[in-house]
Amino acid sequence: MAKSKDARVTVILECTNCIRNDIKKVPPGISRYITQKNRRNMPNRLDLRKFCPYCYKHTIHGEIKK
Repeated sequence: MAKSKDARVTVILECTNCIRNDIKKVPPGISRYITQKNRRNMPNRLDLRKFCPYCYKHTIHGEIKK
């Protein structure tokens, strides 16, 4: 089966504040969210404000590579 060239792709969002401050150096200590975006409408990287349970506040979560 061939992979389809769908416009919707799954992306992972990671807390930029946790990475900068090194709250926990192991990957499970960084807040991550999974969402989808439309590749045609948003060709750039996605940044959303989400709640980080490790920082206990809303921070900017940026898109990372899989």
